[in-house]
Amino acid sequence: MSVERGVIDLDEHHHQSTAAGSVVPDRLLARRKMSVRLVAAFVVGGVLGGFGVSVLRDSREERERNASVALLAFPATIAGGGSDVPGVLELDGQLAVTNAGQAPITVRAATGQGPGALVRDTGESRLLRPGDTDLIDVELRLECATAFGSELLPMRFSVETGDRRVREIDYPVALVGSIWHVRTEQPCAHFREPKKRGGQR
Repeated sequence: MSVERGVIDLDEHHHQSTAAGSVVPDRLLARRKMSVRLVAAFVVGGVLGGFGVSVLRDSREERERNASVALLAFPATIAGGGSDVPGVLELDGQLAVTNAGQAPITVRAATGQGPGALVRDTGESRLLRPGDTDLIDVELRLECATAFGSELLPMRFSVETGDRRVREIDYPVALVGSIWHVRTEQPCAHFREPKKRGGQR
């Protein structure tokens, strides 16, 4: 009986099991790396997607702000003037305009027409930032008999918004009780006096 056959090489068995077992950790490691990459890709995709949605939303909101127009207007000053037609006043005045919107606007033109009243700007544009108020020079033609019969004068404003589009905005201006009304009461009374006296005769 040979002695060599009864000897078991423990080192060889240990070496084989280690070599065979090394394949499993490699596969697990590769799977883990793949999982990490997939998770990272999803995270990056989610972040980029959220960023994209945020940019689109901000862009849409900015366009809506630029497109929206809100303004206020009221008579501010009146001066000088006269007319060759009895009972008709031709005056220089100013209209105060406030940008009540959320984006800058440029007021290009302002015109108003009602019974016995005509208002038009002098052609100068005004840039108004949100909350700003500025004066627009206007020319007025007022017929004493009818100009202040209506409380409101329909006005139309030509406004350029931040997206470079021109929009027409209707805004009624209060005439009765305004400075235009107060300052024309005396000249109009002067025109009415001869008419009353002529009627008494």
